Amino acid sequence: MTSARILVVDDEPQIRRVMRTTLVARGYMVSDARSGEEALEKIREERFDLVLLDMNMPGIGGMETCRIIRSQSDIPIVILSIRNAEKDKVEALDAGADDYVTKPFSTPELLARIRAALRRAPLLTPGLPEVLDLGRTVINFAARRVTVDGKEVRLTPKELDLLRYLASSPDVPIPHAKLLQSVWGPDYGEEVEYLRVFVNQLRKKIEPEPSRPEYLLTEPWVGYRFRLPKKT
Repeated sequence: MTSARILVVDDEPQIRRVMRTTLVARGYMVSDARSGEEALEKIREERFDLVLLDMNMPGIGGMETCRIIRSQSDIPIVILSIRNAEKDKVEALDAGADDYVTKPFSTPELLARIRAALRRAPLLTPGLPEVLDLGRTVINFAARRVTVDGKEVRLTPKELDLLRYLASSPDVPIPHAKLLQSVWGPDYGEEVEYLRVFVNQLRKKIEPEPSRPEYLLTEPWVGYRFRLPKKT
């Protein structure tokens, strides 16, 4: 049982009712919204731990709603959509979603995705320093704070969890499946597009030249590697 507060955003009343009944039965506190506009208003007025956001809605739509939420908040966002193409998933993740669930989905699948989105890695990882100084970029894992050239850069919780996991094994290639299962949870392993999007976002935020990364390196056909800069 959990006391996490979830906002369900869907224009279909029946879906909202079913989701509310299902989630409340599992101990979640649930509120709902019929549109992106209503969701944004509720998020301004109340605190939520997770947003379940339907992609296809009238008004500003799920994608734009996701972008606006992410520009203002680090709240986990799980997109629900009938679209199953990789480009749709990538677009949603690029917009700031933490996860993407294709309709129709089973209750156990949805609950597993909710647990994964709410899951937070431990603040500190054994062997990883609280503060990692890369020169222009300083990462304070204990404070969950990143600065580049002295200016704070906001990372989402999932971005920071992924960065911390990579940095905990510097200069060691980490396979895609291991990264996914360690950061998202044991039910993941095939969602390589998640890693592509999140690593690209991290590169834009911490790399001096994102197109020529110094720290977050791709290991072709394997995964990713965090390279520590050589001390001079």
